[in-house]
Amino acid sequence: MTSWVGRTAAEIAAAVREKRVTPREVVAEHLERIGRLDGRIGAFRKVRAEAAPAEADEVAARPDLAELPLAGVPVAVKDNLAVRDEAHLDGSAATPDTPADADHATVARLRAAGAVVVGLTNVPELCVFGTTDGVHGITRNPWDTLRSAGGSSGGSAAAVAAGLVPIALGNDGMGSLRIPAANCGLVTIKPGFGVVPAGIGNGDWFGMSENGPLATSVEDARLMLSVLADKRFENTTQGTALKIAVSRRSPLIGTTVSRPYTNALAQAAGLLAGAGHQVRRAEPPYPMSIGVTALRHWTAGTAVDAADLDPALLTRRTRVHAAIGRRFLSGVRTSDSRERLRARLTPFFAEYDVLLTPALARRAPEAASWHERGWVRNALAGSHYSPLTPAWNLTGWPAMSVPFGTLPSGAPCAVQLVGRPGSEAVLLAVAQTLETLRPWQRTAPVDQGLSSGSGRR
Repeated sequence: MTSWVGRTAAEIAAAVREKRVTPREVVAEHLERIGRLDGRIGAFRKVRAEAAPAEADEVAARPDLAELPLAGVPVAVKDNLAVRDEAHLDGSAATPDTPADADHATVARLRAAGAVVVGLTNVPELCVFGTTDGVHGITRNPWDTLRSAGGSSGGSAAAVAAGLVPIALGNDGMGSLRIPAANCGLVTIKPGFGVVPAGIGNGDWFGMSENGPLATSVEDARLMLSVLADKRFENTTQGTALKIAVSRRSPLIGTTVSRPYTNALAQAAGLLAGAGHQVRRAEPPYPMSIGVTALRHWTAGTAVDAADLDPALLTRRTRVHAAIGRRFLSGVRTSDSRERLRARLTPFFAEYDVLLTPALARRAPEAASWHERGWVRNALAGSHYSPLTPAWNLTGWPAMSVPFGTLPSGAPCAVQLVGRPGSEAVLLAVAQTLETLRPWQRTAPVDQGLSSGSGRR
């Protein structure tokens, strides 16, 4: 009997369209795996054990089944986006447990394409921090269960990395797709502003947050992004020598990048140079104030999201975060700091097509109850291991995380690709080159008794 667990979304959809397997059979296999393994990982807040098979049957009965790009593909949705008839709790005890009347625009597009929502995934409270833990449990990295999956799309990333679903929907306001993707060995792309419908929280953190895919292959990331954006992202750069800048410097003063990530960067740069691209060391002109700008927007976005919630029901780190943000709200609303940052970095991206950096500075923090620890400890942990992602939320430009190499523990390492506005297809093409030249194992061997330090091909 053919197993559909561990297959790509593209493979599953093709099989369903050709009626080699039914959507119910595919969904049932994935629900069985979730029930058997997720207790060790903590990816899901809500599993749709009864609703998903019924939804799969509806897909099978559609007259346009043969044309659906995601026919019968199980998908997980981050628990800050509306799924019809389900509550989205945003990782908090303070949010209302009220079922949504309608799907978020991105969920609606996935369902229209034939995908089946099998569950909602865990997030840190209000999707604020770089570890996923809280009142709904701790989400662990399937490659190294002693470590956090990262955040805030940690549940979605862990679900895909463990083979519980082939693809998942997440979003990224300061790195919340790229951070867990880098930890869990996945491909993701934070699209540029306006490419995919946002509508995340109360104002998308001033337009910094974007919805995007989490996948095990570049093909699946491209496929899912095309559905979310309602636009095809074809590779138009084949045979073109791109100008690629390589930078290993952290934009944040006082943070450094550890050796495994700088080694991965150097090896990825070498592969791209060998593939015919013009690769050279070049440092983006990050302003010294970028850390302060990021902090002001990050906290102010949470202040807006928490404004109507009972503070007594929020965790202490979230209350402090929102309180800090309230002091910055008026200044952020009137500030031109993001426009000035874009103006400063635009000449760099006029010279270079792509920027290649480490995805993270070091491995993720331990899998623990970080929501019970103080705000300073949480903020420092996040900034020390993920200083390279926030700049591209501030600019609103596309950025990817691509698996590359391994950490000493055997868990995945990763690099980041950044491009100018409208360059999503270019970034996907570069990522495809890296995957072709240095393919990665797509899912963690969680069903083989995984513990920390497990190997990775």
